[in-house]
Amino acid sequence: MSHPPNHDLVELGRTEFYSRARSFHYAFEGWWFVIRTQHNAWIHGLVSIAVFIVASWLKLPRHDWAILVLAIMAVWMAEFMNTAIEAVVDLTMPEPHPLAKLAKDVAAAAVLVGAIGAAIIGLLLMGPPLWEKLAAISF
Repeated sequence: MSHPPNHDLVELGRTEFYSRARSFHYAFEGWWFVIRTQHNAWIHGLVSIAVFIVASWLKLPRHDWAILVLAIMAVWMAEFMNTAIEAVVDLTMPEPHPLAKLAKDVAAAAVLVGAIGAAIIGLLLMGPPLWEKLAAISF
């Protein structure tokens, strides 16, 4: 069995690298689109930053950080999927239709469920130590 010349392997690797790099570029384009166009993404962003600041101030243990990151990630993923679903529905159903509305409403509900769950997780993990820290500084 003959093997391709070495330069073919290098070219194949280079093509693979650029293909992967392009996929990351497209993913970041999608991320930037959501940040630019979705009002709720700004709210998610501000809340995410606030949670990171408070969790740092509280010096939460690593496993609590992992849970917070997972909760925040779930909300962001739901927001991204909601935006994608809205775009596909708008593309396929330019005229109002009850099923198109239903698809958009259910996708938005997924974001809401994720956000409520993340808020509950945040309160469970950060509430008690935050309460203690605030009680210690109050006069």
